[in-house]
Amino acid sequence: MIVMSMNPFLERPMKLEDSFKDWKSIYPKPYNKNEVDPYTKTRIILMNGTEYEAVWFSHQFSRHCPDNDLRRAVAITRRIEQQQQKVISVLKPVDETILETTISYEQLAVDLTSELAKREPNKEVKMALDFALLEDFDHLYRYSDLLEMEQGIHAERLVGHYTEIMPGRPTISEHRFPADNIKKYVDFTTADPITKLNVAIITAAEQQTMNYYMNIAGFYQSDLGRSLYQEIGLIEEQHVTQYGSLLDTRLTWLENLLLHEYTECYLYYSCYEDETDAHIKQIWEQHFHEEIAHLHQAADLLKQYEKKEWQQVISNGCFPRLLTLGPNKEYVRDIIKATVQLTSIKEDYVDIGKVPQGADFFLFQESLNHDVHVVPSHKVIVEKINKDAQDYRYEIDEHPISSLRDKTSDNTWIGREPIE
Repeated sequence: MIVMSMNPFLERPMKLEDSFKDWKSIYPKPYNKNEVDPYTKTRIILMNGTEYEAVWFSHQFSRHCPDNDLRRAVAITRRIEQQQQKVISVLKPVDETILETTISYEQLAVDLTSELAKREPNKEVKMALDFALLEDFDHLYRYSDLLEMEQGIHAERLVGHYTEIMPGRPTISEHRFPADNIKKYVDFTTADPITKLNVAIITAAEQQTMNYYMNIAGFYQSDLGRSLYQEIGLIEEQHVTQYGSLLDTRLTWLENLLLHEYTECYLYYSCYEDETDAHIKQIWEQHFHEEIAHLHQAADLLKQYEKKEWQQVISNGCFPRLLTLGPNKEYVRDIIKATVQLTSIKEDYVDIGKVPQGADFFLFQESLNHDVHVVPSHKVIVEKINKDAQDYRYEIDEHPISSLRDKTSDNTWIGREPIE
């Protein structure tokens, strides 16, 4: 059993070889899409992305490491991480469509980003979270309209009425010159433990979304949907670039390995504490204990190869406040009111009305979106309005931005042009 107060460095690890799974344990029973709690689905997506990040970081480590003994050690844990990812990935049932799963991806993006932002002590990191939050919020709206139009399913049911569905910063306005998505890295030697966890968690989560859209676009059944996945996939690339640039670039490979394993321990422990499904709760517990072994191996490798103690990277191993997922309706509304007209210019976030006309933002917008009528995210809403005389939304009150309240017209200038 997991105890309430946790420092994974003080736990006795299981043997690594005891973590290898057989085929029966690799293929667990999936959830019932008609009965599952929406936040169980989002936790599954979060941990799938966390394992994906762990695996690909490990591969990059191995490709940049000349020591075969070290590469062999990392290969063992990588195979276990791969088996963990396989377990998590098939918790999604076969009768859940690509687009239904996508709604959960975007609900995770909205509510995870909100939760991280609300607890973030670093002003620059919080601003990055709040800024991208409105963009994922708008993606949820675009995909939800496509879902209702093509499959007749109301996304409000899929999100359990926990997350509102309405425009954020319009997706057309989110396309920025690539250089403007690079931010200043955070100094992890002085950063709050919550900040280090937040940056690692959101980078992995947004990367998972980016990868899903990159791969799934060609498998979607309509041209409108395929093009929407293309467009939003490009925005997710921007998000991964932004969040990834916050990671401390000075860390060694082994310091990074330790932080990866610590983050996984923290997330599995948080998921275990937060989970309502008994079957899936057992999976989180099992994976948590396996990650403790990975963490201890990383600490041993750090000491062996770099002569560093784990405390030099993570000063206090006790978990800070655990991550929980829940509704953030009022927080999102407040952020919309405060930041809907912002764009990103280098390290800064600037009101679009203060951006010079010759700026790279406008040049890039013109190269990509010069014909507004063919922009996929706009076309989805236009076709939905043409079909049903209004867009699809789930709102608890009128939209906080008056220019985004019209359900019969899609706004394409918020975030692209100054408010007159």
